[in-house]
Amino acid sequence: MITGAHMVIHSVDAEADRAFFRDVLGFPFVDAGGGWLIFALPPSEIACHPAKENGKHEIYLTCDDVAATMRSLKKRKVKCDPVTDTGWGLLTYVYLPGGGKLGLYQPKHPTPSHKDGTMPLL
Repeated sequence: MITGAHMVIHSVDAEADRAFFRDVLGFPFVDAGGGWLIFALPPSEIACHPAKENGKHEIYLTCDDVAATMRSLKKRKVKCDPVTDTGWGLLTYVYLPGGGKLGLYQPKHPTPSHKDGTMPLL
């Protein structure tokens, strides 16, 4: 039975990005040994989009109010791109200390939610 999902962000400065998720975003974590932090995520969803080739995956964080979230991140000295209205959401990109970036958006589309925290699997 599937019990969750594990996402990997490859980074030229993984230690700085781990500190970002720990100290700036405040995600709960465990130390798997030697400072190798693994973070808990808020409720997540997955979608399959058509493409010309396989193997491309993207990670986006979502929020209820992208403008308020960006203001909060700015106070923590986190750089974000200007917001773009994509039709499916209000999208920005958050820059990670290691040089990468993550999408952050306020969805305009329906999102799955399970008030009791459960999800039917298989």
